Amino acid sequence: MAELAAEAGITVRTVRFYRERGLIPPPRREGRIAWYDEHHLARLRTIAALLERGHTLNGIAELADAFEKGRDVGELLGLGEPTEEQPVRLTPEELADHFAGEVTPENLVAALDLGYLGTDGDELVHISRRLLDASSTLVRKGVPLAAVLEAGQRVREHADALAELFVTVLRDHVPATAETDLDELRPVAKAVVEAELSMALDRRLKQP
Repeated sequence: MAELAAEAGITVRTVRFYRERGLIPPPRREGRIAWYDEHHLARLRTIAALLERGHTLNGIAELADAFEKGRDVGELLGLGEPTEEQPVRLTPEELADHFAGEVTPENLVAALDLGYLGTDGDELVHISRRLLDASSTLVRKGVPLAAVLEAGQRVREHADALAELFVTVLRDHVPATAETDLDELRPVAKAVVEAELSMALDRRLKQP
C-alpha cells in the first residue's frame, strides 16, 4: 500500500480511505502480503482526475460501482460477429472531455445499459466511433446527454424493428441456395433507411 501511495502521489491514509469507500478494488493477497498492481494505480489516477474536474467522492463512488457492474467489452462487441462500426477505447477522463459536465453516474449507467459503453479494466469502450461523434456533437449543441441517451434507446428499438423487417423479407424471398450472401445486401437496406429518413426529415422540417 505504501508503494502504491508513493506511485500515485498520495498518502497511505488516503489509499486506505479510498479502499474503505470502495473506490478501488481489494488487493490480491498472498498470506499476509497485499499486492496492488497497475489496475489500482490507474484507478487512483482516474479518481484524482475526476476530483480535479469537480466530481464529488460520492459521485466517483457511483462511477466506480458502474464500472464494476458494466458490460464486459467482449459482451458489448459480440466478438466474432460482423460489424462495420469502429469501437473507441476511452479513459474516464477522455470520456468526460467528450461530454463536459454531462458524465454523471446516472448517464454513465444509462450508457452501459444501452450498450453504448462497455468496460475493459479501467478503460471504457464505446461501441461506435460514429455514435460517439454524433452524441458529443448533440451535447455541444446544447442537448442534454440524458436526452441523447433516451433518444438513442428509442432509435435502437426502431432500428431493431427495421433490421428484423429486412432480414425477414430477404430470408422469405432469397433462396437459401442463392449465391448472394444476405450480408452482401446490407448496403441496400442501409440505403433504403437513409433515403426514407432523409425524406421524413424534409417533411418534418417543412411543418410549421
